[in-house]
Amino acid sequence: MRKKYDNEMSLEFLSRSCNESFARITIAAFAAQLDPTIEELADIKTAVSEIVTNSIIHAYETFEGIIKIHSYIEENCLTIEVQDSGKGIEDVEEARKPLYTSKAELERSGMGFTIVESFMDSLKVESIVGLGTKVTMKKIIKKEENILDD
Repeated sequence: MRKKYDNEMSLEFLSRSCNESFARITIAAFAAQLDPTIEELADIKTAVSEIVTNSIIHAYETFEGIIKIHSYIEENCLTIEVQDSGKGIEDVEEARKPLYTSKAELERSGMGFTIVESFMDSLKVESIVGLGTKVTMKKIIKKEENILDD
């Protein structure tokens, strides 16, 4: 039996760099129903951009593949899962360290996961070499309380 969320969406697209902005904007539009602040929305867009770019550059470095995004809302929490069927990450803990990059020749900063961790409330990375990677991010949207002066 499938779990019911307040709302959910799924998206699939080719691992082309032109689709990174498509993914970012689509998730931003989905997240908008939670009425995030401009800063929260920017955080979400940046995190999605980083993870999708990682899939395009690292997972599918020698061939084109499919990137899948599943996102759902539970109360005020947005969950975003980005999954690829690429080459996988050999050492997830090493890859999550600041400044680690397997693509130094491309002048990659190695800050992707670090940036995502700073912008999102949680980050989980699961990967199997040869099968792909799934990244799950969560962002709690904090509603601004209107304070009325008496």
